[in-house]
This record gives sequence, C-alpha cells and structure tokens, in this order.
Amino acid sequence: MLRPPPSFRWTRRILLTLLSVFTLTPVFVMLSSSLKPLQDVQGPFRWIPSGITLRPYLDIWKTVPLAKYFVNSLIVSVSSTVCSVLIAILAAYAVSRYRFRGRRLFTVTVLSTQMFPGILFLLPLFLIFVNIGNSTGVALYGSRGGLILTYLTFSLPFSIWMLVGYFDSIPRDLDEAALVDGCSPVGTLLRIVVPAAVPGIVAVSVYSFMTAWGEVLFASVMTNDTTRTLAVGLQGYSTQTDVYWNQVMAASLVVSVPVVAGFLLLQRYLVAGLTAGAVK
Repeated sequence: MLRPPPSFRWTRRILLTLLSVFTLTPVFVMLSSSLKPLQDVQGPFRWIPSGITLRPYLDIWKTVPLAKYFVNSLIVSVSSTVCSVLIAILAAYAVSRYRFRGRRLFTVTVLSTQMFPGILFLLPLFLIFVNIGNSTGVALYGSRGGLILTYLTFSLPFSIWMLVGYFDSIPRDLDEAALVDGCSPVGTLLRIVVPAAVPGIVAVSVYSFMTAWGEVLFASVMTNDTTRTLAVGLQGYSTQTDVYWNQVMAASLVVSVPVVAGFLLLQRYLVAGLTAGAVK
C-alpha cells in the first residue's frame, strides 16, 4: 500500500490541529468562565482566570430550581425516546417485511415531513393542544405529556426511516426459519429481528434522546413554570439587571454531562447503526 507524500501528511496534521483548536476553544471558554467569580466574567474576557472558585457550581442549584428542570427534562426525554423507539420498531418492521396497499405512500409521507422546518408546526400544535384541553379537559398544553407528543413528531419520521433501512439489511431467511420453528410474527420480531438490530435501535434512541434533551423553541412555548425543561430553565440565570454568566456556563456543563456520557458509552453502536442504515 502506497503511503501518502509528506506534504499531504503535514497538510492533514495542520488542518486537523486547526479544526481541533476551533472545536475545543468554546469548551475551554465555557469551562474557564464557570470557574471564575462573577466580577471576572462581567468585564473584558480573560483567557486565564485570576482566581478559581467552585462557587458557581453550588449556586446554580439555588439561583433557579435546576434540579426540578433536570427531572422534567429527564422524564420528557426518556419517555419520548422509549415511545419513539417502540413505535418506530413496529412501523419499520411492517414496512420492511410486509407489502400492503399504501406502503410507498406511507414511506414518502414519513420522509417528506423532514423537509419542513420545525417552526412551521409550532402554531398548529399549540392550537391543537389548546382546543383538545378546552373540549375534553385533557391538559396537553403546559404538560409533560404534550411535550412528549411534540417530540414524537420530530423523532419518529427519522427513526422509522432509519430502522427500515436497518431491518432491510437483516436477511429474511432468519424470519422464515423462526416461523418454521413455530414463532409468531411478533415473536420473530422480538426474538430474532430486534436482537440483530441493536446497533440501529441504539442509534435512533440516541438521536431521539438528544432531540428532546436540547430542544428550546417548543419547550419555551409548550411548558409552564412547573413543567419547564433544562434548555428553557437556563434563561433563569438572566435577570433584568444582571446575567450570572459564570453560573450559566457551569449549568451548561452540568446539563451536557448526560448527553456526552451517553454518546461516549454508545458511540460504537451509534456508528455501526448509522453506517448500516445509510448503506441500505
């Protein structure tokens, strides 16, 4: 195998170094600002803090009810992820393994929803939730359940499309062998297809969770003081007279930990699932 010329290797190293610096600089600024006293972050920016303090990490829980927002985000994100994955598995299995009338139309419709910006659905969903609450008494607006349904509309189309491609890559001979052995279609799905599709399921789970965890626009409209999530709750560190920038940076790091940790733990499955689904 021919090795690339030295000029190419040095160019690649320089570009990767510049890209790494560009990527890590905001992280460094966030980390250094979270360790500074408030007076140090209100004036001219300093790359090296004059003093290091952990006080912002203690004050973030008192300035705003961050723990309550954390619980709300966790409940909404986990619930929407579980519902999205379960529905996507059933829908993708039906599209992948069965031929029925309207199958192509369903697939095209699912993909076409990704062509529109999410803000177009804000007002229709708001009106639907308010009218349902007024007519039936089921409080969707301002509730966690309404926010979970909202995030399902975001994650389900991609999850179904992703899992259809992954299920298509699993040989149908496995299904037929399971049916011959006496498995029902549901048993074949749960015992054969789902275990073989773990990387793809992990990929759509991570996507669904990250979509719900960091979403701001719909969460700011569809929630109230009781059901507010982390992405919206971070605005509480800004008052009419001051902005607690050190606490904003500290809280941002804290709320990023679950997503970053989950991504690092599941990175191997995520890459495998995205690759397999994309190839098909």
